[in-house]
Amino acid sequence: MSRDKFELTDNIMYLKGVGPRKAAALNKIGIKTFYDFLTHYPRGYEDECILSDISALTVGEVEAVEGHLSNIRSRQARNGLLIINALLGDDFDYVQLTWFNQKYLLNTLKNGMRLFVKGKVTESYSNGNLLAMQVHSYEILDEDEEPNLGIAPIYASTASLSQKFFRTAMSNLMTKMPELDEILPPEIIARYDLMSLDEAMRAIHFPSDRDEMEQARRRLAFDELFLIQCGLLLIKQQAQDDQLGIKHAPDGRLMRAALEALPFALTGDQRSVLEEITSDMESDRPMRRLIQGDVGSGKTAVAMLALVKTVASGNQGVLMAPTEILAMQHYEKFSAMLEPLGIRIGLLTGQVTRAKKRRETAYEKIASGEFDIVIGTHALIEEGVQFRRLGLVVTDEQHRFGVTQRAVLEQKSERRPDMLVMTATPIPRTMTLTVYGDLDVSQIKELPPGRKPITTTVKRQAQRRRVYEFVMDELDRGRQAYVVCPLIEPSESERLEGVRSAEEVFEELSKGMFATVDCALLHGRMKPREKDEVMERFRAGEFRLLVSTTVIEVGVDVPNASVMVVEHAERFGLATLHQLRGRVGRGSDAAYCILISDTKNDVGVERLEIMETTSNGFQLAEEDLRLRGPGQFFGEAQHGLPDLKIADVFRDLGMLKEAREAAEEFMSDKKNLARYARLSKKLYVAYGDKFVSMQNA
Repeated sequence: MSRDKFELTDNIMYLKGVGPRKAAALNKIGIKTFYDFLTHYPRGYEDECILSDISALTVGEVEAVEGHLSNIRSRQARNGLLIINALLGDDFDYVQLTWFNQKYLLNTLKNGMRLFVKGKVTESYSNGNLLAMQVHSYEILDEDEEPNLGIAPIYASTASLSQKFFRTAMSNLMTKMPELDEILPPEIIARYDLMSLDEAMRAIHFPSDRDEMEQARRRLAFDELFLIQCGLLLIKQQAQDDQLGIKHAPDGRLMRAALEALPFALTGDQRSVLEEITSDMESDRPMRRLIQGDVGSGKTAVAMLALVKTVASGNQGVLMAPTEILAMQHYEKFSAMLEPLGIRIGLLTGQVTRAKKRRETAYEKIASGEFDIVIGTHALIEEGVQFRRLGLVVTDEQHRFGVTQRAVLEQKSERRPDMLVMTATPIPRTMTLTVYGDLDVSQIKELPPGRKPITTTVKRQAQRRRVYEFVMDELDRGRQAYVVCPLIEPSESERLEGVRSAEEVFEELSKGMFATVDCALLHGRMKPREKDEVMERFRAGEFRLLVSTTVIEVGVDVPNASVMVVEHAERFGLATLHQLRGRVGRGSDAAYCILISDTKNDVGVERLEIMETTSNGFQLAEEDLRLRGPGQFFGEAQHGLPDLKIADVFRDLGMLKEAREAAEEFMSDKKNLARYARLSKKLYVAYGDKFVSMQNA
């Protein structure tokens, strides 16, 4: 096979300096092609430095030296920490090098090896005649090789792939790579003063200075955000252009009866959101609306009224929940409230579809229109399900489903139904444009009157016994409690750090202080049916104490649960902690969330302090984004969209707005996708067959 022709889709093993063994290691971190390698952007950079003689090192400074290794040795500290020491010598002196907890170096470092090292210079505790250096980074050099003293990229890597390997292989790729074609229209490049794509791709890996590196990052981040905005606009256009939706009738007798059947009056926010939904549904354009609402804000009540509206107009409605137990809970509540009004409610979950006769009966009733509203799980998107006249699709907990599953549900009827999405995970305003760019967004921030605040406190590990004594007091009063742990079972290093797993805590509590209490364990490795059974028995009050991982984050309504204890709370993000806290306080009794943590990390301490002082989910989401950064937000929140490799939606908010503005202008002329074939190709790669249907819509 000739390797003369360069293609970004070529297998990475054919890049000079890689080969099959290194390619296998790269594959494990998601790098399979030249393009994957090219877009494996540096996670940071080492600044330009001056090479120092070892004899001229200054205590307290970060310095760079080179020399030959000798006297390599290792030892285990009392706390289990592995310490590797070696001497590095030049022509005149030695410095003692130290690495912490990097076991793989025992097979990498060899006596006599030439090394280029950067690190902080300290006094040596073991040898008063030498200075010491805690190694920040190192590079193995050939005997005649000059160290890189300029800005050097630092890549996310594994033990078997050194920084030198990445830098050398990336340099080989740059040498081989012809000039990259532009993706963006020239007017957008000029308007936003962007570097060319080819310059940016080369400069992000080997910048001449910090300014060039930042300009390269800006261009590549803009490309990512622009591509995603184009994709979201395509999805929105697909739903709206040349496609008539269902024009629902104005509210009448059935809607009035449903409102009167509610055991509470709607809050102002609920009324406002219902008005927005009503306006959408009475239009002949397909509704695509997201309801963001904090835990307990009453999103489901609004969704139920929207489903009543579609039934009143002669249609069927469907609500898809992420778990069987949650679907069952919705089914029970909807049945109790709506069946007296003559609305027929059906249930379709895996438990139903596993029994052939029940499955066939359910399919027939859905297809014939005998069920007015169907509540279910992923079973709703199975091939055999077909609706007679589907008017509204509601998905609960959007981040569990995503674009693809929504599209499948929409195709279960001849006409395009209205779509309503609910999420109890408040998305920060800085993210809404990006994550839900294909949806109109409504927010319910106001909590129903009478809902008691949840008292949140942070306790140290030394106070742990008193925490569980308080939990026992609550159980003695007839209440129930959750205990949440970050892991099912800890790794060896986590065990050394004292991290308790769900299995260990369950064993400790169920055989210790709570031996007289019915306890249960719940975690993600259990089979779905086992998880549902445990959760149902907890909801029914058979189990009083539930030890779990975060699988209960999206759980069921257990009004009798009054206490949530979170072990090692510093290991959870604010959004997760807030969702966990929302599992309690659903009844009329006082509720408590107790966060156990000994963290001394500044960010961890700040996160827990925010939890103690703030109960507003939207405010917490903003703080969480500020403290953690967005990470792979798309992977969590909107399956079907590409992850961000270099853009940071929090840092790049201004750029996000520019990218959205540019995308709206670009997408307003449908001929642009044909004019800019490379952009179309990238959209196809990101969105697959869905992009083809968008173009044909």
